[in-house]
Amino acid sequence: MKLYNLKRIGSALLCGAILLGPTSCSDFLDEKDPSNLTPESFYTIPDHAEAAVAATYSGLRFYGDGAGIFSANWQLLEAVTGTATTETGQNSDLNNLYSLTYDGNTAHINNWWNGLYRLIANANLALEKIPTIPFLAPATDAQKVKLIGEARFLRAWAYFTAVRLWGDVPLVTVPQTATSEDFFAKRAPQEEVYKLIVEDLLAAETAGLPVFETSGRATQMAVKALLSKVYLTMAGFPLSKGASYYKLAADKAFEVITYSKANPATVNLFATYKEIHQENLKNRLEHLFQIQYNTIVAGFPLNDYFPNFKAVTFAGPGGTGSTIPTLSFYNSYEKGDLRTKDQEGWFYTSYFTNGNGAKFELGAPYVFKHFNITALGGEGVTPTKLNNLNVNLIRYAEVLLIYAEAQNEVGGPTAEAYDAYKRIRDRAKLVTPAMGTFTAATFREAVWRERWYEFAYEGITWFDMVRLRKVFNDKTKGFDNFVGHLNLNVGSGVPLQEKHLLFPLGTQEMKNNPGLTPQNPGYSQ
Repeated sequence: MKLYNLKRIGSALLCGAILLGPTSCSDFLDEKDPSNLTPESFYTIPDHAEAAVAATYSGLRFYGDGAGIFSANWQLLEAVTGTATTETGQNSDLNNLYSLTYDGNTAHINNWWNGLYRLIANANLALEKIPTIPFLAPATDAQKVKLIGEARFLRAWAYFTAVRLWGDVPLVTVPQTATSEDFFAKRAPQEEVYKLIVEDLLAAETAGLPVFETSGRATQMAVKALLSKVYLTMAGFPLSKGASYYKLAADKAFEVITYSKANPATVNLFATYKEIHQENLKNRLEHLFQIQYNTIVAGFPLNDYFPNFKAVTFAGPGGTGSTIPTLSFYNSYEKGDLRTKDQEGWFYTSYFTNGNGAKFELGAPYVFKHFNITALGGEGVTPTKLNNLNVNLIRYAEVLLIYAEAQNEVGGPTAEAYDAYKRIRDRAKLVTPAMGTFTAATFREAVWRERWYEFAYEGITWFDMVRLRKVFNDKTKGFDNFVGHLNLNVGSGVPLQEKHLLFPLGTQEMKNNPGLTPQNPGYSQ
């Protein structure tokens, strides 16, 4: 730059300093940068409250985030059940889950911890800030209460998942900073965690949420369904609260069933299994609560169910086959069960080349339960190539079986409990033995068995194994004790042990937070 230009700039700066004076200069330096948002400066209008809750909802999608090559976080809940195996074998962390040799360094375990506590942090921030925001017309206080209810529902879901995975976990209910007194939070007893979960859900239940609607947000039906599931879990292991909590579970599930009977076109079972994974029926009828996906933001994440390098989609030969059904579990279904019929139920054994070409045999059963025909292709279907399917968290089918199981524990197999159980079998085109042929004990196992078959590959089976301390035996079709049961999905010969009732805490997380010690029993620090 030439010297005269520097002189002119200097003169201009000097004149500016004289004209502005010391007061104006001070004001300029003290002015807040409107682009530098902080929690203190942001939460000022109702739209900010909506954004806080939307951020909490979006946190659910950690469920489908990657966990290394050919693997995603959701596989944590499938690989350990014994109902799934792999064709790929290239992800050591996933292999360790299949063989029950995982530890605190396993990526999936660490990702679940981080994802759940990130969601909890967002919910806590929303719950702290939303009450301070003025909701002036056209916004209403009812809108504020509803948003708080949604945040409490999401926090309850996250803690319910965490306490079942790790047992005693840190109970953080307010936003944290490096100067927070409990920044290195210690683990709270499971009883305290469940107390907060129930409090959150009871508050959400009375927060003015819509009874049911199709936006994908929390509704009264979703809250009641999750609460019934929480009560059912509290009745079993490890809290073992027994009959009084089975009754709470049955009563809460029956509220949903009663609503469905009065409004069968709003909440009900789908008539066919294909409708459960039909893209234009998301958030409808049977889907009480789902994780929302759209390719604009994030595409459907369950693609590791595709068979390895077989041309079942428009993309041609591909897929990882890193989670596929075990043949023993597939063969254990009752003869004639529609859920095993090729391309009709949960499985497919043939498909169409590149999604909609010539039919070919796959050579084994694969999971069809999450296959998006609209996006990927089917017979006579031109694929959109945009997989916007949602991930199920709560279906009405589960409410029916929660009621059947819980009511049986209260007073044996009543007519209502039997009807709830039979409805699941009716859709599968199975003949159900007469009610009078069941005892409380045989009905109990019949409902458990139906849960294994109905909710396979939905992230539910593992939690059933833990709360029941029982595991379905593919060969006998009975139930083994959890400890000592041998999964048939791998050839390692490692039986389930007492330590497997909980996952280990992440090694790095324990190094970062000394308050988490001791590690869960059976795992190294």
